[in-house]
Amino acid sequence: MDIEKVREYGLSLPHVTERMPFGPDTLSLEIGGKMFCLMTLAGEWDFYNLKNDPEYSEELRSRYRDIMPGYHMNKKHWISVRFTGDVPDSMQRELIRYAYSRTILKLTKKLRKELGLDTDAAGPAHG
Repeated sequence: MDIEKVREYGLSLPHVTERMPFGPDTLSLEIGGKMFCLMTLAGEWDFYNLKNDPEYSEELRSRYRDIMPGYHMNKKHWISVRFTGDVPDSMQRELIRYAYSRTILKLTKKLRKELGLDTDAAGPAHG
């Protein structure tokens, strides 16, 4: 995938917004004001960061050379995924959806209800 495809897929998910909280060169994809995907627009990185589960992150890093601990993020809860490499596009879309789903679970019950997202909308754990 490339940066535009990652952005387009992320924005296709219900209630996702984008903003630039760290300046004009860093794009954040968010649900309910919480980040789940972060990428640079300056072209200096060949990867993007995704929210993830610590155990699943370890599993992913053992399976894919191009998934690393989250760059400049909490390495326990974020991963970095190279746009091109050994992670198929279909798996990248799955990881974006998983990051989105995990973030939904962190929203308040009230906000999930306002957005029309119950816990079932978050989808399966992973696998």
